[in-house]
Amino acid sequence: MLTTTDERERLLKALALATFIIFFQAYMVAPIIPVLSASFGTSVQTVGLIVPAYLIPYGLATLAFGLLADRVGIQRLMLTSLVIFAVLTAITAAAQSIGQLTLGRILTGLGASGVVPLALVLISSLFPYEQRGRPLGWLFGAMAGGMAFGSTFGAVLEPIIGWRGLFLLVSLAAVGVLLVLLPHRALIASTKKPVPGTLRELFRGYRNLLGTPRGQRTYGYVFVNSIFHSGVFTWLGVYFEQRYGLGPVGIGVALLGYGVPGFLFGPLIGRAADRWGRARLLPIGLGLGALGAAALILNGPLIFAILAVTVLSLGYDMTQPLFAGIVTVLGGKRPGQAMGLNVFALFAGFGLGSLLFGEALRLGFGVALSVFVAVQALATALSIRWFRSEIPLSSAPEEANTKAEGIH
Repeated sequence: MLTTTDERERLLKALALATFIIFFQAYMVAPIIPVLSASFGTSVQTVGLIVPAYLIPYGLATLAFGLLADRVGIQRLMLTSLVIFAVLTAITAAAQSIGQLTLGRILTGLGASGVVPLALVLISSLFPYEQRGRPLGWLFGAMAGGMAFGSTFGAVLEPIIGWRGLFLLVSLAAVGVLLVLLPHRALIASTKKPVPGTLRELFRGYRNLLGTPRGQRTYGYVFVNSIFHSGVFTWLGVYFEQRYGLGPVGIGVALLGYGVPGFLFGPLIGRAADRWGRARLLPIGLGLGALGAAALILNGPLIFAILAVTVLSLGYDMTQPLFAGIVTVLGGKRPGQAMGLNVFALFAGFGLGSLLFGEALRLGFGVALSVFVAVQALATALSIRWFRSEIPLSSAPEEANTKAEGIH
């Protein structure tokens, strides 16, 4: 290892900060969909498209960034992507129509997608598999925290600085994160050397990743789980406005519970996965997500709905970081390709989930939530068998897990 423990930890926290800002920007628009709808004089369904307009291009572009990272290295791509994110976020603030705002979100999603997947690749280079739970918990906790604080402060700050001010504020924050990362350039560059390859080897890599039961179930669950969580979370602002009559600030406070468990306990959840195995925690996390969404179907008091949002968040925090931990060992010599595919599945699911829930919402929140809960409940039941081989390496070495793939 080319780095001391202290240097590695400082870089980890810098990566977590960058991840937080990326997700803050992604979800700060969710609670102000009603405000933007009134501002641009269009329906909430139309304005709601700005969420998948960012997330789906982001997911698609991660495939390219992951492959480029394996060819030219991580450092240059990550820092360039962060610069693009800062510039395009600032430009989006000048949008004069919903069409221009949507276009700005599309371009930002394309340009910003080199930060989070490459940060996850760095984790796989800096930490051995049996120690990756905690650092992955940091990054996914930052994702969840970005979603929570983006939703909260997007709603709280919008009446004060306006939605344009929100985008400018995030752009400045991204510049600050870039300055924090710059001192770590040498460490980033030293962690993973470029891996050349032909187009045939590229497709062989995808075939290898998706050609085993372990790869199929992991990527499949990343996709389905992200559809569920993004679908429910994106429309919670509208949910709290319609069900409880909350304004932007009230919506922001109500959504603060989403992300708090991951923000506070993400590293601890990761440590638990390293110690007890993902086989035990994954079904629990999937089940908690379904339980939290099911509670939202009921017409309970406001505090009950807020607690349900927190349980929903805990379900996310106990699943996606654990799936990412499995992905870090699937890529072999091409971790960028493996993690790029993971983040593609994650963000494609995020974008598709918000679209699907928005369409189902035409039948009412009760119907939309019921459909999503039913699918998640089925995924929970199946996961008990499908992930039972994901136990700690101390109990079953990686080679044993690999052999078990043919059985499960």
